Amino acid sequence: MRPIALCVIAVIGLLLAERRGSRVGLWLTKPVASVAFIWLGLESGALDTSYGQLVLAGLALCMLGDVLLIPHNQPGIFRGGLFAFLLGHVAYSAAFLTRPLAPVGLVAGGVALAAFIYLVLRWLGRSVPAGMVLPVRAYMLVIGVMSALACAVTAAGGPWQAAVGALAFTASDVSVARDRFVRHDFANRAWGLPLYYGAQLLIATTPALVSG
Repeated sequence: MRPIALCVIAVIGLLLAERRGSRVGLWLTKPVASVAFIWLGLESGALDTSYGQLVLAGLALCMLGDVLLIPHNQPGIFRGGLFAFLLGHVAYSAAFLTRPLAPVGLVAGGVALAAFIYLVLRWLGRSVPAGMVLPVRAYMLVIGVMSALACAVTAAGGPWQAAVGALAFTASDVSVARDRFVRHDFANRAWGLPLYYGAQLLIATTPALVSG
């Protein structure tokens, strides 16, 4: 079974587990879906270039974040997951910095993402607990920088998968924020999880697309 097919099947199982509230189902399916995007990264030659190695590090850190987000109502573990994802975004940013960047793409992406992040933070408002305000803002800043860099890579002639994957990753985080801070609802995961895993799969393909 190829990694994309494995990821799709695992995500379907994950959504069913989320719908039924099965903790066992979450532990059985979510790590498998995350392993699948790491597998795809390896198949894409992630070990062959410095760019690929940084992407692989980001994928591994995101998998760690996925696992840490499985427990509910445990703020300490959630903060650990948030930190793992933050480091994953840093790794992706470092990878994108190894590629040519288009200044116009960087500025346009930066402005659009800054506006998006401002609106998201304003929407969350007082829903975020006091102890999580700074971590959430730092996380949003880092993912905004990562996505702007991805836009600059694509604008410079890099693969479209870099920008689309990074932007989809950013959008999927809105579902996580709403689920954790506004309303815990299956609807958040129903669209957020497929978008998130699709984003990781896209990013995982980029080592093969920039190896030349």
